[in-house]
Amino acid sequence: MKTKFLTRVLAAAMVASLFSIGCAQEKPSAPKPELKLDSSPVGENTGKVITSYADVIDPVQKAVVSVYSTKIVRERVRIDPFFRQFFGDQIPERESRQEGLGSGVVVSTNGYILTNNHVVAGADELKVLLADGREFVAKVIGADEKTDVAVIKIDETNLPVATMADSDKLRVGDVVFAVGNPLGVGQTVTMGIVSATGRNSLGLLEEVGGYENFIQTDAAINMGNSGGALIDAKGRLIGINTAIISPSRGNSGIGFSIPINQAAGVMNSLIATGKVQRGYLGVAGQNLDPKLAESLGVPASTKGVAISDVVKDSPAEKAGLKRNDIITKVNKGVVDSPFALRLVVAQIVPGTEATVTVLRDGKEKTFKVKMGSLDEHSGAADEILPGVTVKTLDDELRSQFRLDRRIESGVVITEVADGSAYSDILVPGLVIVEINRRPVADVAGAKSMIKPGLNVLLVQYRGVLRYVTINVK
Repeated sequence: MKTKFLTRVLAAAMVASLFSIGCAQEKPSAPKPELKLDSSPVGENTGKVITSYADVIDPVQKAVVSVYSTKIVRERVRIDPFFRQFFGDQIPERESRQEGLGSGVVVSTNGYILTNNHVVAGADELKVLLADGREFVAKVIGADEKTDVAVIKIDETNLPVATMADSDKLRVGDVVFAVGNPLGVGQTVTMGIVSATGRNSLGLLEEVGGYENFIQTDAAINMGNSGGALIDAKGRLIGINTAIISPSRGNSGIGFSIPINQAAGVMNSLIATGKVQRGYLGVAGQNLDPKLAESLGVPASTKGVAISDVVKDSPAEKAGLKRNDIITKVNKGVVDSPFALRLVVAQIVPGTEATVTVLRDGKEKTFKVKMGSLDEHSGAADEILPGVTVKTLDDELRSQFRLDRRIESGVVITEVADGSAYSDILVPGLVIVEINRRPVADVAGAKSMIKPGLNVLLVQYRGVLRYVTINVK
């Protein structure tokens, strides 16, 4: 049996919580990144034989940095039970330092650097080493676990920067280069091609209900490359390297990068507000398979998402969208799966108007929809157990965690804190359906049902229902 391991390109031993996308109104005081943009095609054939890419790569190397993180870990000293009586609750703690290494890309002359959330999450100290040998202390401007994007900044000006390309124009077969500091050996450049685009069902961000939209490449990516640059044959930034699939935790030719269009949208929102604002449409949808297409009166080859439900008083309902409509486009974004629909909606600024194209009774219609805010729609999160945060089950959570739609009600675990007494039993994406033989309707109900002592939970995880027991002190 072949075993497939998903290996995140972590900064050394630091395992971080993966912190979708969108723009936001800027704070007047927020300094703007000074970006360089080039919107010409990513790959084009000139008919000339190229024997070296040195002139293309050299400027980018100056903009790629090494990111060193330090985390102080405190843990209680293990004491012989005989001596524990002398300490009571005052058991001494021992401190240790965990150090990690990743990469980053300078995208603004005034010090903004793009990297991965998992490179910087939980760090007590960050240092950035420039290609010219200068070292700076960096601060985190913002991080988004749902896309694994983070923005850090150093206090310096006139920095060399990477020019951004339009990653939506990438094609399979385009030549690309990965630049970073793999395994701490020093800045390294590897070459490959774009193997695929739009990879959205890898499960790399599944636990946090993330937004996957990766560029796949065979350019060698290893541990330490996280946050580094993926560039095209013109030396323009097209992605931020983030993960690999490998049975050996080393390069196997399957690496993934966050498209720069996505990363830049997250960056702009983080700089402006410190968080990422996402659009909200208010529909539940499913893949349009041939049988469903036939029942809805469209050709079996039709690509789109069939609306199975419309949330009451949602932007979709107010605009006139109905059940059995087939969404084919949102603005210019083609929609061919529920994942694609969720991604394109999330990138729309809340409060702005979007054009939604649907097939209704076999005929194309367009609707103008004023997008809502996902943050405002999402139900309040709360802890039902120490370190265990849940939300009431809704359609957004169903999409985020790919939950079985046969489960009509319950609460979804959205976060389990490090060190929680329940972290070996409860995980993000798990649905609590019953507590002590009583059905769970919402967060408030779940909190009221938990009692001291032994509790029996009926949970669903990855399509499987089972009972688990927890002891609450």
